[in-house]
Amino acid sequence: MQYSIKDVFQPKLFSTIRHYNRKQLAQDTLAGIIVGIVAIPLAIAFGISSGVGPTEGLVTAIIAGLLISLFGGSKVQIGGPTGAFIVVIYGIIQQFGQSGLAIATIMAGLLLVMMGLAHLGSVIKFVPYPVIVGFTAGIALTIFSTQMNDFFGMGLSNVPANFVDKWVFYAQHFHVNWWAFGVGMFSLLICIGMPKITKRIPGSLAAIVFATLAVWLLKEYAPAAWNVSITTIGDQFTLPNGIPAPSLPDMSLPEGESFFTMVQKLFPAAFTIAMLGAIESLLSAIVADGVIGDKHNSNTELIGQGLANITVPFFGGIPATGAIARTMTNINNGGRTPIAGVIHAVVLLLVLLFLGQLVGMIPMSCLAAVLIMVAYSMSGWKTIVGLIQHRNRDLWVLLITFFLTVIFDLTVAIEVGILLAMVLFLMRTNEQTQIRTLHNEIDPNEDTEVQYNLEHLTIPEGVEVYEIDGPYFFGIANKFDDIMTHVSGETYPIRIIRMRKVPFVDSTAMHNLGMLIQRSHNEGMTIILSGVNDHVHKQLMQGGIEQMMDPHNICANIHFALRRAEDLLQQKKEA
Repeated sequence: MQYSIKDVFQPKLFSTIRHYNRKQLAQDTLAGIIVGIVAIPLAIAFGISSGVGPTEGLVTAIIAGLLISLFGGSKVQIGGPTGAFIVVIYGIIQQFGQSGLAIATIMAGLLLVMMGLAHLGSVIKFVPYPVIVGFTAGIALTIFSTQMNDFFGMGLSNVPANFVDKWVFYAQHFHVNWWAFGVGMFSLLICIGMPKITKRIPGSLAAIVFATLAVWLLKEYAPAAWNVSITTIGDQFTLPNGIPAPSLPDMSLPEGESFFTMVQKLFPAAFTIAMLGAIESLLSAIVADGVIGDKHNSNTELIGQGLANITVPFFGGIPATGAIARTMTNINNGGRTPIAGVIHAVVLLLVLLFLGQLVGMIPMSCLAAVLIMVAYSMSGWKTIVGLIQHRNRDLWVLLITFFLTVIFDLTVAIEVGILLAMVLFLMRTNEQTQIRTLHNEIDPNEDTEVQYNLEHLTIPEGVEVYEIDGPYFFGIANKFDDIMTHVSGETYPIRIIRMRKVPFVDSTAMHNLGMLIQRSHNEGMTIILSGVNDHVHKQLMQGGIEQMMDPHNICANIHFALRRAEDLLQQKKEA
């Protein structure tokens, strides 16, 4: 099928701007300012927790947020760094450094663009929900564990990246800086309590404002005897007064290692970033569609996300995707076009340009509290509790994905989780496909195909009828083959296979059917196919099945099949 780039790349900005007006500009401006303010603490927190810094988080929110709004397939999507990437980014930096992260991010961007061009936007949305909940809950627990150092003010360095090793390290070196812990608890209580007072002001923003003010007052006016010791962003990081100039990522390689080898090693991480970005952005776009009554273009959205991730590494940024919390904030405040996302990026740029000193005063334990709330929101514990109560197979997919995410990494978790979900799907499909064996007669009250006759159809002696009810694919094909191998040709010289409820056959079923026809012929038995629809009939022709049997033995319905069986039995008697 031929298609042009216009079929898959249709940014929403270009279609919405045609009917733009002053009223919508006012609504988008207000929404953009609010969501930009909301994004400040999150961008900073995600940047620091990923192992880079606040500047990288803000730069990513600015550059990626702008490009996703300009070239994305959703009217209201707000892009930037998200909590889902923290674990992946931290692991890549630990193993390959920031140059490795830059290469992996560019590779992920290219993968996203290729996925969009290949029309895979709609396919990504079919990733099973238990897999998504499992790795999201695993990410949430991992994020929570990374915040203990700052929340308790332990000030530990060289904390292991591995979940188990991290908690062992915490247990061995645990101590509490009560000033930092007090600020963290104060911030956490504000995050929890603010939504109960008003939903207009995000709890994270209120926590940062009040905690930063409290820490400034303590440092300025508290007596020296109090020994106030609270680490702030400015104590650990240097914030520039603008966006870093674009530059090529550091491509220096370890001695004896080629660039191709480096790409091979980074590909699993790049694939994980691409899958996470695709899943999170498209889920966010779907939720947004339901609220605003619109329909996003999933392939364009993937291309927009890809362009953003290809670009941000040249400014020192980290992976980005659509952020559902910021997207919903945009919608709730009147944003209805990508212009709101552009304004949100401008607000973040102004913060980076003129408010760097204020950002540097934010306490680290306050940011830890904000991320603990992010982890709680991501955990999906209500969904997990619901699945535990039902105790079905989906629970096992969720739990395995969860534990793989926590103990190993997201790459393994996503791959195994999707594989498990596919196996369970095949098992369920296999269970839904039934094989019935009919003897003596067919009751019209239980068979819609013979109702117009309203008479019991008698199955002649020496004829056995098998009905396949559902898809005839490799799982059911092997099961059916096992049943048929135990049938004696002396007792039943003719076997009718009813396929009226078979929507499709696969290559395994075709192979097994061909082997059955050949084996039956060698043993003096005859196979008759009944009720084959046009699509399946075409498949049988392409697979060479029709050439292996008498064309008269492929019948339109059970009436003709039974009549054909009687004729063949009569011929056998006369012979």
